[in-house]
Amino acid sequence: MSASSPTAGNGVAAIELVGVVKEYHSHGDVVTAVKDVSLSIAEGEFFSMLGPSGCGKTTTMRMIAGFEEPTAGSIFLHGADVTGIVPNRRDVNMVFQSYALFPHMSVYENVAFGLKRKNVPREEVTRRVGEMLDIVGLTGREKRRPRELSGGQQQRVALGRALVNRPRALLLDEPLGALDLKLRQAMQVELKRIQREVGVTFVYVTHDQGEALAMSDRIAVMNDGEVEHLGSPREIYEHPASKFVAGFIGTSNVLSGVVSTVEDGRAVIVPGPDERIVVPLRRGSVAPGDSVELSVRPEKIDLSTAAPSNGDGSVVRGVVTEVVYMGTSTNYTVRTSTGVDVAVFDQNASSAEDVAVRGDNVFLTWRPQHSYPIGDQ
Repeated sequence: MSASSPTAGNGVAAIELVGVVKEYHSHGDVVTAVKDVSLSIAEGEFFSMLGPSGCGKTTTMRMIAGFEEPTAGSIFLHGADVTGIVPNRRDVNMVFQSYALFPHMSVYENVAFGLKRKNVPREEVTRRVGEMLDIVGLTGREKRRPRELSGGQQQRVALGRALVNRPRALLLDEPLGALDLKLRQAMQVELKRIQREVGVTFVYVTHDQGEALAMSDRIAVMNDGEVEHLGSPREIYEHPASKFVAGFIGTSNVLSGVVSTVEDGRAVIVPGPDERIVVPLRRGSVAPGDSVELSVRPEKIDLSTAAPSNGDGSVVRGVVTEVVYMGTSTNYTVRTSTGVDVAVFDQNASSAEDVAVRGDNVFLTWRPQHSYPIGDQ
């Protein structure tokens, strides 16, 4: 999949991949880990590669870093072709999930390590390390060893060590994976703050959808070595390009049916008596009799035991099969008249009460714009 992005003022992308392929040979078989990926990452962008294990995201990052070489295609950093260039000659740094800190060194020594290796003058080392410790929130902990720090603090040391060298881009391979949920959520906010403050291009690999949505300017959703959707978090969530993306990003109900009528750029499916699903058509030619697929998010659906008044939105009948109280919402599972299970998230407002119980016959309604066609409809 090819996609472009805003570039720097000089028109040059921070990172660009052109037709990148990575193959491995195993016991006589050829395994293609990355399949013809082309994309551009803008200067100063927080860009995430998101997907399940084995989708090719880490392999793609390792090729950007130079730890792997592409079988085909080219990699450009700020306009320069670095394909075949060794990692230490590429102006990027990488932060791993394990942090890889030096246990015998203090926080200060860990952060200063790269500068000293480059023979940066002592006064400049002191100044730059002090500035970086302030940015990552570790001022006052300069003398501590990694074992005396929490997981989140260790992660900040790893970030500081990578950023103090002033790389043009920072590559982060699931850096929050070892942290507990609450700390991971706090570090998401911190990572975004740090990225904004230093202005460095971040390329972030994760399998955590919430993490990618919370931090990224744009996300490349990968599956089986390919980029299935590249766009902003809102675009990917609201208008998934494929059934895989719709199911992988958050919770989504994927529905399908045969078109009964097409009017004013909308296809109408009639699952049963007094039911309809309205699907806005983005492009392409859809005619009565064609099959279409769509997704609708659980929080976009209203659930009621009373029949809705006439409107132009979607109406589906069903029976409640499960009710789960989640604190901020009550989550319902509804078996529709066509036998499909639909998830509905009802926000718990201050005056909220359960709108239905198991076994209730209910109506599900949602606005036309909340039916997101999947594919080229």
